Formats: sequence, structure tokens, C-alpha cells
Amino acid sequence: MMRSKIRGYHGIDIGGTKIELVAFLDDEQGLREVHRERIPTPGTDFAEFVESMQALVARADVELDMRAAVGIGLPGVVDTLSGRQLSSNVPALNGRVVASALQEALQRPLVIGNDCQCFALSEADGGAAHALPSMFGAIIGTGAGGGYCVNGRLLRGANGIAGEWGHWPLPAALLQHYQLPVLPCACGRSGCMERYVSGPGMSQLHRHLGGDGAPPHAIAAQAAAGSALAQQTLALHLDLLAHALATLVITLDPHAIVLGGGLSQMSHLYQQLPAAVKRHLFTGVIVPPILPPAFGDAGGARGAALLARQLYP
Repeated sequence: MMRSKIRGYHGIDIGGTKIELVAFLDDEQGLREVHRERIPTPGTDFAEFVESMQALVARADVELDMRAAVGIGLPGVVDTLSGRQLSSNVPALNGRVVASALQEALQRPLVIGNDCQCFALSEADGGAAHALPSMFGAIIGTGAGGGYCVNGRLLRGANGIAGEWGHWPLPAALLQHYQLPVLPCACGRSGCMERYVSGPGMSQLHRHLGGDGAPPHAIAAQAAAGSALAQQTLALHLDLLAHALATLVITLDPHAIVLGGGLSQMSHLYQQLPAAVKRHLFTGVIVPPILPPAFGDAGGARGAALLARQLYP
């Protein structure tokens, strides 16, 4: 179907160290990137953050020659009652009512989503899971989060937290089987999945087994060199991650799972996860394809723009 009007969308990915804006024109070819800019993330000054966003968006408007709608991907969640951002990664925003402040500053259609959800949407629309009826994007990086998309559209849920699988509790049976400690989580609860399957979680497992808590890439290198301890760490991490993904399959039954985050670069996951997930499923359930991301770590801004297009077509 031909689009009767060319529209513009700015997708903004906000991280702890950088803010990236990617500007798109939306025409008969779909989203087409025309401008990209990165700036440092302000440390603790919220006013500086808002001013930086105003200037960044204004420069992108000039490049598109139009006042574009804005989609923003943020780490953390929004307190549904107060509207305040809960994000330890970006101190300038933590505890602030970010949406209303940016709406007032930018004066245009605006949507704010979780950065992991934006990743999932980017992979569902033009990415590794393009044209599939459903998919789940599972981030395994400094934390663990994700997003669920159906027919290329993100399902955010009543609280906007759909896809937060990293804060499911690790089952008591697995904690007991591997004699794992119940670790506190930054969310305020204990035993959350991300404390074991994220990058820092893998390091924690290495320490638990008697290692020095090496970073994941070092553990993988040691395993390839023949270290029994490193190989044991990878096997333990694989089983815990497989259980989490099996729970996703039972709960949502996605047609594909796309991995994101730093650990998504580990090739052994794509080779070994399907069989490991199957061990945690009951007979007759088929494990969906487990895919690497098409856009790597560059899909956040694109997904934010797609989220704005989904709300403001």
C-alpha cells in the first residue's frame, strides 16, 4: 500500500554514557535513515539533559525539514503511580517525571518506551524476526530484559513492563540443585533471573564455582583453551538461561526468540540453547528458532522510531 504522506520520526536511544538520535523519513519504502548523531549523556543535571535533548531534536528537524514525532528508548521502568523514571543507569533521570518534562520541552507527539522493548520492536519489524506472527526479543547484557511483539507491533502491557523476564525469580529447584545463593536485585527483590544469566551474572557464577569472577569474554576464552572451571561456568549459565527461555516459550509461545545484549555475541548459545531449552519443556513442544540480532546493538534508536510510528502513524 502506498503512503499518501511522507512522515518523519526521530528515534532516540538513551544510555548511561551516550544519547543517540537517528532520524527517519517514512515513505513508500518504509523507514529510511537520513540523519544520525550521538552526544554524551549528562551525568546528574536534569536541566542539562532536557536542554541537550531540545538541541539534538532541533538539529534533526532541520535535517528532515519537518517537525518529527519522537520515540525514546530508556533503561529502567516508569512508576505507574507517580510517573517517575526508575533508572540507575542514568542518574540525571532517576526519580524524574521525564515524559512530561520532555513533552513540554519538545512540543510534539512523543512516546517513551523501555530500551529492551525498542530492541525487540526493531528486530520484529525489518530485523531477524521480520514478518513472523510473533517474536520475543531477549536482552542478556548488563541486565536481562526484553519485549514481545505480535504481527510486528510491540505489546507493552497495562504497566508498560511486558517482557521483563529478567525479574522472574530463579526457581528454588535450580537454586537448590546448583547450591546457588539467593542474590539481591536492584529492583528490590531477591533471586531475580538477571542476577544469574546476565553478563555480571555469568561472572558471579564463575566466582560461585571457585573462579575469580572473570568477565564473560574471558570465561569463554578460558573455556576454549580447555579450562574445566570456565567450561563448567558456561554449562551452568546455559542451563539457567535455557530454563528462563523455556518459561518464555510456555508463557508466550513466540515463533522466534532473538537474543540481544553483549552475551548475544557468544556463538555457543545459538548452537547449544535449542537442545538445552528442550530439556526444560514437556513432550511435544517445539523450541522456536533462537536467532542473533540483525541490528546488533544499533537497533535501539530504530526501535524507538518504530514505536513512535506505531502510536502516531
